[in-house]
Amino acid sequence: MKEIMRVKGLKPRGHYALALIHDGLIFISGQLSKDPETGENRPGSMKEETMRALNNVDLILRECGSSRDKVLKTTAFVGSQDDWAAVNQCYAEFFGDRHPARSIVPVGALNAGLKVEIEVIAAVE
Repeated sequence: MKEIMRVKGLKPRGHYALALIHDGLIFISGQLSKDPETGENRPGSMKEETMRALNNVDLILRECGSSRDKVLKTTAFVGSQDDWAAVNQCYAEFFGDRHPARSIVPVGALNAGLKVEIEVIAAVE
């Protein structure tokens, strides 16, 4: 098992790994709308935050030797069920013709007042 603790400015702010590689799979901890260079929160519209979180996922996947084409499952935590359409639009843009398994879970308030947090499980070769 390999722990990934930092990719550029992205790093955990608690007692957990940014990502974990085990048995051909990558488990990426929830990614927020953060500047990948500084790790600072970047609030914005639902679409802006979702794309920023997905782009951070992409950075982590590449660092781990994988890619968005190998994503198996995502979970998006959002503030409200009303956010579903915006997240869905971003997923379509990000994944294109690929359709990984996905859950979108409305949870109310998220860390630091941000609007979306995305977890990912992907294959790695």
